[in-house]
Amino acid sequence: MSDESIGVYLHVPFCERVCPYCDFPVVAARSLTADRERAYVDALLLELARRADDFAGLRLASIYFGGGTPALLRPDSVARLVEAVRAAFPRPCGKPAAHDPAEGPPEVTLEANPSTLERGRLPGFLEAGVNRLSLGIQSFDDAVLKRLGRAHRAGEGRASLRAAREAGFSNLSLDLIVAVPGQELAQVEADLDEALSFAPEHVSAYALTVEPGTPYARGVSHGTLVLPDEDLAVEMLEAIPARLGAAGIHAYEISSHARPGFEAVHNRRYWERLPVLGLGMGAWSVEARSAAAPHGARQRNPATLPEYLDSVGRPPSPEAVEHLDEATARGEAMFLGLRTRRGVSAQRFAAEFGGPPRRFYADELTRLAEAGLVQEDENGDVRLSHRGRLLSDTVFEAFVRAD
Repeated sequence: MSDESIGVYLHVPFCERVCPYCDFPVVAARSLTADRERAYVDALLLELARRADDFAGLRLASIYFGGGTPALLRPDSVARLVEAVRAAFPRPCGKPAAHDPAEGPPEVTLEANPSTLERGRLPGFLEAGVNRLSLGIQSFDDAVLKRLGRAHRAGEGRASLRAAREAGFSNLSLDLIVAVPGQELAQVEADLDEALSFAPEHVSAYALTVEPGTPYARGVSHGTLVLPDEDLAVEMLEAIPARLGAAGIHAYEISSHARPGFEAVHNRRYWERLPVLGLGMGAWSVEARSAAAPHGARQRNPATLPEYLDSVGRPPSPEAVEHLDEATARGEAMFLGLRTRRGVSAQRFAAEFGGPPRRFYADELTRLAEAGLVQEDENGDVRLSHRGRLLSDTVFEAFVRAD
């Protein structure tokens, strides 16, 4: 993808229930009133109008509604936002080019959870311009869903997947979580088999991460929640690419699997460090590079709803903007690139930093290669090994600490 393109992320923080493992900026809202929804959408539109000039001239590649639970928005609210984003970043005329997603129709993703309310809105979301749906299935096992604190049960997940196809969605992604307390390998394999029965174009499959400060973290520390041991967790993680890959859904990033041509356009922007305008409570922007910030910058929005609504019409505070120095950018280019199947291109790395990865990370690369965690080819390109993908956090730490 080109750095002359832009992705727009819209964070919708409202959730009917906050999952006990979640540390995202969310707001518990059993019912989203029309007035509250209108106020939040108006704030997103105001922020878009204020920030669009910072990304002027870039071509729209993707829109992503994340959360929270963005499918709690009414379809007409989603349509207003999609229309406004497209108007803010008009695309050039001409024949779409397959080599650059920014030249074809923009990918518009909306996250949804299995529920009667959200299921009934799917045809309206498609009409509003959403062309990619991401469903938070997590598991098809009621016992696993209960341990995760999810509001839905497996039957609702199945009904939502069927409804998505009936509504006309031809680009369907679903999320699965593994290594849940009490989960067995057979349950993971059954989840994978059932996921494949719906023929999704994309599957995101994650090992459960216990984030500090969450109810899950307290449960683990108190011993009331027991995570699968390391060997079992590894078996679960190895089952994912093996089963999905055999069905033609291949890993292109550590947790992301897709049929050819259905890799997530928006998510790739983060791994490739391309501009993303983040709108909404707690959202982060990846700023366009400039003379003042040759290696990029990040800007974060306030993480509480009152602070966000109060700040949306004003310039950001100095502490909300981080300009990346070269050493930080180098480390991020390494560990973000290594998340992907193709890894870090030495040529692209050298074009930005003046030399291939080994010029800056010779000791780290030698140590990691000797441990069987990375592979370096004759061109200097670096990729994770099979073992490295299972121990990726260990690999990434080497580049964060190296500088």
